[in-house]
Amino acid sequence: MSFCDVSRLLRDSGLAKWALLLALSTALVVFLELFALPASLLSGPMVAAIALALTVGKGKLRVPFWPLQFGQVLVGLMMARTITPDILGTMAKDAPLFLLFIFSVIAIATGLGWLLTRWQVLPGTTAVWGSSPGGASAMVIMSEAYGADARLVAFMQYLRVVFVAVGASVISRLWVAADGAEPPPLVLFPEIDWPAFAATMAFAAFCAYGVWRLRLQGTIIVPLFLGALLQGMGLVKIELPMWLLAIAYALVGWSIGLRFTRSILKHVARALPRVSACIVLLMALCGCMAVALHVFAGIDPLTAYLATSPGGADSVAIIAASSDVDVPFVMAMQTGRFLVILMIGPMLARFIARRSGLAENPV
Repeated sequence: MSFCDVSRLLRDSGLAKWALLLALSTALVVFLELFALPASLLSGPMVAAIALALTVGKGKLRVPFWPLQFGQVLVGLMMARTITPDILGTMAKDAPLFLLFIFSVIAIATGLGWLLTRWQVLPGTTAVWGSSPGGASAMVIMSEAYGADARLVAFMQYLRVVFVAVGASVISRLWVAADGAEPPPLVLFPEIDWPAFAATMAFAAFCAYGVWRLRLQGTIIVPLFLGALLQGMGLVKIELPMWLLAIAYALVGWSIGLRFTRSILKHVARALPRVSACIVLLMALCGCMAVALHVFAGIDPLTAYLATSPGGADSVAIIAASSDVDVPFVMAMQTGRFLVILMIGPMLARFIARRSGLAENPV
């Protein structure tokens, strides 16, 4: 077989395109990490997939079902790992305070999402999911299960993650400029507890198969709640090395990016000014909530600001860890809001869809 025959075989099978996608994703992740930008392991592959879809992909590449299903389950387990007994204890101790501010932030974000829906900036309830101040990757995965356009939800969520991360970083540096430490480096290959890793993989496979077999709309919710429950009972230690999470993030990012079209990008460009304005307004209103938390509950201002920041919990966690703040309080507020959003998010989206009279339509 000649070199030309091999090249033609690779091109026809799509292997060359996948190799190009992998190389471009790796380059973008490295670039984003150099500037310490948030969610690089997901946003890098997503941007690479968008570029490929608009050039040489021509809408023919798709992430296979089972790898994507398994990747989404791993994201759910990653979030379950953050729900520790310490965080739950902090939430239980100040439950009324937590519930008040959690629901206040959710109400503000939902109101802005409703405005974007009424203005038809984005189709159907896409704006509601995009405005949800929860885990960005979870909202993107859940939104698709409930009929929203995951591409546009991803655009809104990750744009807000960048805004919030930059804002929180600037305020943290201004507040503790003298002693703020650098974020910890990304360690792809840490030491692994192999028995715990094997148990985690078996549990992830069980969740992926169970969700598919029972036809549940919970590819991320089921492993999150089951994993948190078993971890809290001491029955499972969730062991997820960063290289495995990087693969999971890449699969989710590719599945979103490969579905982008030129018409979607035109829609994003038109919506960008109003979506950006709503994100800035959301951040300002959450800042007002932080002032109230400081005045009425005696929480120090930086802790209050990080606790009420609308989303980007992983970025906020890194910033909080390198600042002189009450880290358990910050993460308890972020985790509590995320869990509430998981439970009431679909209900809110359907309610707003009925009230607005808009149905989900493909762009």
